[in-house]
Amino acid sequence: MQQEIRFATFNVCNLAPPGVKLYDNLLPTTPEEYEAKLNWTARQIDLLDADVIGFQEIFSQATLREVLARSRRYREAFHAGFDPDPAAMRLTPSVALVSRLPLVSPVPLAEFPRGIELPPGSRDAARFTRAPLHAVVQATPDVAVDVVVVHLKSRRPDYRTGDTGEDPALYALACLRSLIRRGTEAAALRVLLTEMGRANRRPRVVLGDFNDVADSVTTSIVLGAGTPMADRLYDASQVQRRVDHARHLGFSSVHEGHYSTIDHILVSEEFNAALPNAIGEVLDVLYLNDHLDLELPEASDHGQVLARIRLFDESHGLMDAGM
Repeated sequence: MQQEIRFATFNVCNLAPPGVKLYDNLLPTTPEEYEAKLNWTARQIDLLDADVIGFQEIFSQATLREVLARSRRYREAFHAGFDPDPAAMRLTPSVALVSRLPLVSPVPLAEFPRGIELPPGSRDAARFTRAPLHAVVQATPDVAVDVVVVHLKSRRPDYRTGDTGEDPALYALACLRSLIRRGTEAAALRVLLTEMGRANRRPRVVLGDFNDVADSVTTSIVLGAGTPMADRLYDASQVQRRVDHARHLGFSSVHEGHYSTIDHILVSEEFNAALPNAIGEVLDVLYLNDHLDLELPEASDHGQVLARIRLFDESHGLMDAGM
């Protein structure tokens, strides 16, 4: 039985075909830039060497498949992802899941659960901006894990038509709208994860770009602080066994000189060794982020987060029972 499982989250930053217009303030990728982007991304996932990777900012699942084909470790991996509506006027980013372990039943979670919605007048008031992706990973013959890949609403101001950031009131209101959407998505995700845990009774792992730090209100909503223990999730970096504070440089984003971690791996009680129902533990959480300081043009603007989880063997339970 495999004793260690490696989970990672990777915001690739606008992975799209060359020549495609993504945003008004962003030039399309040239063929040369496209080649560099694919090669760097393939090398980076090989460096991660994770069993399961959740991806964000995938504008084309075919482009991600090209990355996998250029890798050494993921050419035969399972890939789950859904492209945006081909009839849409412009491509929109989505998430994806790649696994070297058997992967079954991938499904996007586009709709909010009943009772959760944005204020009246909001666009897509009962839908995620970017639909989370849920799949079951068969970690071992005896252990299946519900894995959910997420990308919550960014902090980018949500302007109404004609608004600009020059007016401080309009800017503040635009930022508030983004926060409300991210918070509503967090609440919807909390309900979906609770329902998933109660229905399936399997370990859960959430991989993604939360666009906020671990102790923010929105991330805390997803974690389920204050809810029954069986429903809660735990930040892998907070429950890891090995922490070397002298060398621990846990950040995944640099913005205007500010270093923070907005990409997280969350685990359910089954992977929190401090809890009685644990079947494994988070050994450590690692961050691949050197490229952020190097400012490589082909690299992502996010660091990658990797969590190593060790499954307990049967003797562990016997030892615990005898202590």
